[in-house]
Amino acid sequence: MKIRVNSVAPGAIRTPINHESWASEEKMTKLLKLIPYGRIGEPEDIGRAIVWLASDAADYVTGTALVIDGGMTLYPAFRGEG
Repeated sequence: MKIRVNSVAPGAIRTPINHESWASEEKMTKLLKLIPYGRIGEPEDIGRAIVWLASDAADYVTGTALVIDGGMTLYPAFRGEG
């Protein structure tokens, strides 16, 4: 039947829902300390991954959660704090 069920788990993405978290330079600096990749995600980062996941290129991918977070799930261990 080739039924695929996957999910996408985005991290901090520059959208209106979390505007308060990156609205000022001070807040952005604090947020970036949580992201090993060194930048906040953009909606296009998520969109490209979803397009791939929905394409035939990902035909054998099923039952997974695709985490797109610039490494946030590594925090605080990536800074040696955990």
